[in-house]
Amino acid sequence: MSMMGEFSFFLGLQIKQSKKGIFVCQSKYCNDILKKFEMESCKAATTPMSTNCYLSADEVEPEVDQTKYKGLIGSLLYLTASRPDIMFAIFLCARFQSSPKESHVKAAKRILKHLKGTTSVGLWYPSHSHIHLVGYSDSDFAR
Repeated sequence: MSMMGEFSFFLGLQIKQSKKGIFVCQSKYCNDILKKFEMESCKAATTPMSTNCYLSADEVEPEVDQTKYKGLIGSLLYLTASRPDIMFAIFLCARFQSSPKESHVKAAKRILKHLKGTTSVGLWYPSHSHIHLVGYSDSDFAR
């Protein structure tokens, strides 16, 4: 192995390092997804999911192409590496991959509209902070 300096792009993650910390984002990948699903000229949404969105598997709507829907959800799932703000909405849409309906595609496209306005959002890891990892569990493995 050889050291080639600081890396700035790795598996779709853009990494910017400075003395103040490290910033990880996927703005190029967001733009690629928007282009792939023909949503680059859409209007941006402020939230990834509307508050009155209730998705169900028992919709009476016609089914849509399962392959395209799985491709959309798979592309969005990779974004959860640097975008915890859209994680709930993506996993909610991912539940309906076996028989997607038009309402499920509409909800997934709402996530794409949210990405349109927030492509540069990412994770910031400051260098001079004390990070404490705290975990909780309600299971009792001793008994």
